[in-house]
Amino acid sequence: MAKESNVTPRTGDQAFTRTSDFGTVAEASYAGALSFMRRRYTRDLSGADVAIMGVPFDLAVSSRSGARLGPRAVRAASSHIAWSAPWPWEKDPFEQLAVVDYGDCQFDYGNPANIPNEIADQARAVLATDTALLSIGGDHFVTYPLLKAHAEKHGPLSLVQFDAHTDTWADEAGRIDHGTMLWHAVRDGLVDPSRSVQVGIRTHNPEPLGFNIIDAIEMHRTGPQAVAEKIKRIVGDQKTYLTFDIDALEPASAPGTGTPVIGGLSPYQAQETLRNMVGVNLVGMDVVEVAPAYDVADITALAAATIANDMLCLYAAAHG
Repeated sequence: MAKESNVTPRTGDQAFTRTSDFGTVAEASYAGALSFMRRRYTRDLSGADVAIMGVPFDLAVSSRSGARLGPRAVRAASSHIAWSAPWPWEKDPFEQLAVVDYGDCQFDYGNPANIPNEIADQARAVLATDTALLSIGGDHFVTYPLLKAHAEKHGPLSLVQFDAHTDTWADEAGRIDHGTMLWHAVRDGLVDPSRSVQVGIRTHNPEPLGFNIIDAIEMHRTGPQAVAEKIKRIVGDQKTYLTFDIDALEPASAPGTGTPVIGGLSPYQAQETLRNMVGVNLVGMDVVEVAPAYDVADITALAAATIANDMLCLYAAAHG
C-alpha cells in the first residue's frame, strides 16, 4: 500500500497554468516556462494592473550590441527570486497587484526607421486599457518611444533615471541613438527636466538640458537615503517615469552591458534608493541595457530582474 504523501502537489509552468494573476507560488527555479516572475502570459489585460513587456531592440547602441537578448535573460534570472515575497519589502506586490507578462514587443528589424512608432503603438495599446507598463529592454533608446506613449496619456512627466550616462547629447531629427533619446524627449516636451533627476552619472556631457544630476560621487558620499529624499523633493507629486539603465551599477556587479563605466552604484545603493522612494507618483517603468553575452554567471540579469521587481514594489506602494 502506498504511503499518503504530506507534500502539497506543485503545479509547474505558472506562466501558463496559474488561474489567478495575484499571489506568489513557488516553482522550481531550474525548470518551467520562463515568464517574468512566473506571471501568466497573456495579451488579455482585462483586470490587469501591470503588464510586463519585453522590448528586444538593440539597433541604437554606440558600443557593444546584444541587449536585444536582455528581456529573455531577465525573465530567466527572475525565476531565482520568484518563489518568495521580495525582501525586505513589507508587502508582496503580487498580493496587491494583478501582474501579467504581456510577452515581447513585435517589430520588423529590417525596417529600423519604423521601429520607434511600432514600440510606441504597442505601449499605447497597453496604456489604453488603464494597465501600467513595466518594460524590459533592449537598449536605452526604447525609453524614448515608451515615454511618448506615457506622455500622451499622462502629460509631460518627471523622469527618474539611473544611469552612467545622461543620454542628452545633441542629435538631429529622426536619428535612433541610445545616447541621445532624452535630447529628443526634452525637445518633444515629453519630460520636464527641471522636475527630473539623473542618478549615478559618471561621464561628461556639456549640455545636461536642465536635468538635476546626482552623480555617482554624490551617491557614494551621501548615501542612498539622502539621494532618495533629494529625488522626492525634485519630482514632488508629479507623475513620474522611472528608467533604470543597468550600467548605473558598478561593472563588477553588472558586467553584462554595452557601455560599462567603472565607479558605479552597488546593487545595495540602487535598491536602498528605490526602497526609500516610496511616495513618488510612479506611472511607468523600464529596465534596460542588459546584454547577456558579456554577463558572468547571469549576475547582470539577476540584478535587473531584482530591480524590476523592486520597481513593482514601489509601484504597489503608490497604487496597490
